[in-house]
Amino acid sequence: MQAPVLGIVIPCYNESEVLPITINALQKHLSDWIRNGKISNESFVLFIDDGSRDDTWRQIERIHQHDARFQGIKLAHNVGHQHALHAGLMEGYEAADCLVSVDADLQDDLDIIETFVKQFQAGVDIVYGVRTDRTSDSWFKRTSAQWFYRLEKALGVETIYNHADFRLMSRRAVAGLAAYPERNLFLRGLVPTLGFQTSEVPYTRAERLAGESKYPLRKMVALAWDGVTSFSVRPIKLLFFLSLFMVVVSGGFVVYTLYRFAEGETMSGWASLMLSIWFIGGLQLFGIGLIGEYVGKIFSEVKRRPSYTIEETLK
Repeated sequence: MQAPVLGIVIPCYNESEVLPITINALQKHLSDWIRNGKISNESFVLFIDDGSRDDTWRQIERIHQHDARFQGIKLAHNVGHQHALHAGLMEGYEAADCLVSVDADLQDDLDIIETFVKQFQAGVDIVYGVRTDRTSDSWFKRTSAQWFYRLEKALGVETIYNHADFRLMSRRAVAGLAAYPERNLFLRGLVPTLGFQTSEVPYTRAERLAGESKYPLRKMVALAWDGVTSFSVRPIKLLFFLSLFMVVVSGGFVVYTLYRFAEGETMSGWASLMLSIWFIGGLQLFGIGLIGEYVGKIFSEVKRRPSYTIEETLK
C-alpha cells in the first residue's frame, strides 16, 4: 500500500516557550517516518496560531522558511482551542489522506502516531488516543477529569473515556465533520457521532515540558458545560421532573396546612417559611438560567457567523 500523506494539526496559544522543543521532536519523527516509508514525503505539520500574544507566530514563520513541511495559519483573534483545532482540520484535510490532532505541549506520545497510521491503513477512519493512567496530573485535575467523563455519560453525551483531542481522522471523516454546521463546538462529543469505523490506542501522557497549561479550572469547567449543553437536553428534562416533584411536595404541604387549619393550629414557623422561599426561589432562578443557556446557544447558532477568520497563511 502506498504511504499515506499525514497532516499533523497543532493548535497554539502563547506556546513560545515549548514550541522549539515541539518543532525539534516533530522534525525528527517526520524524517524517521518518511525515511522508513511509513508516511509520504508530502506529509506536513500545520500550526494554528489562535491569536497568540507572544512570539509564537514568529517561530512558526522561522521554521516554515527553513522547512516547508511546517505550515501555519494565523487566526485574526483568539477563538478558543476547539475552534482553532476545527480550523486546522477544515483547512488541512484536502491536502492529506489523514490528519492527527495533537497539543503543542507534546504531553501526548508522538511515537504512537505510527500505530495510528497503521490502524488507518487497515481501514479505520477514526483512531482515538486513550490515556492509560493520569499519574502525571495533580490529584485535583485527575479527580475532576474522572467526574467530567462520568457527568458527560450520565447526561447522555457520547464521549470516549480518558480521551481528549489526540486522534487520527481520515480525509472522509473530516469531510463528514465539515458537514456539521455547529458553532458551539465540543469535538470530543461531536466526532463519535460521525459513525465511521473507530479504534482506540492506549498511551501514557507525559508531563508538560515547558510553559503553562492553557486549560485552567475555569476553561475546564466551561468545556464540560459546553459539552453537556451542546449535546444533551437531559438537564432540561431533569428540571422538568424536579418541578413535578416540587408540585407533589407542594400538594403535600397544602394537605398538611388544611389539616392544621382544621385542628385550629394555623401558626406557621418563620424558619420553615424562609427555607421554602429560598429553596423554591433558587430553584426557579436555576431553571431560568439553564433555559437561558440553551436559548443563548440557539441565538449564536442561528446567526451563522463564521467560527474563525484567517489573517495569514504559510503553505
